[in-house]
Amino acid sequence: MGAQAETPNVRTWQLGQDGRGTGTILLVEDELFVREVTSEVLGSAGYRVLTAKNAADAEQVYEQLCGGVDLLLIDVVLPGENGRSFAERLRLSHPTLKTLLVTGYAEQMGLQEGGRAECLPKPFSTRELLEKVKAVMPDRELASDHGRIELRPAAANVSPA
Repeated sequence: MGAQAETPNVRTWQLGQDGRGTGTILLVEDELFVREVTSEVLGSAGYRVLTAKNAADAEQVYEQLCGGVDLLLIDVVLPGENGRSFAERLRLSHPTLKTLLVTGYAEQMGLQEGGRAECLPKPFSTRELLEKVKAVMPDRELASDHGRIELRPAAANVSPA
């Protein structure tokens, strides 16, 4: 039942004629159900999805990947540090990181389209999620295209087998 180190062979999914996604997404969402469903939808579309339940866990995952993340998909309302401030702090040291903020309070929080970070208002459909992610993902060489990266899950993120 102990945590095992996982050493995945990181690869870039090719965007083909079928319109499948490409790249690595770090999904940060505190609600387990929303995190699982969103991860499944994105994974089924071809994206490599890593998950975290809060900003502290997300920072650990990001550091373990040495920045090999193409998109930070993060809920604005999180326990501890909120998603917006975490994304802004992370972009200070990684200015090219693409960010998609998810919130049910976009208008109240001043998160309109065209800012430094894109926003996906809740509730959203599967189609809206995939369209927005595809629109925000970079067209350049993907950050996840670095070959082999060792990923050690944080103990809090490991579920018993």
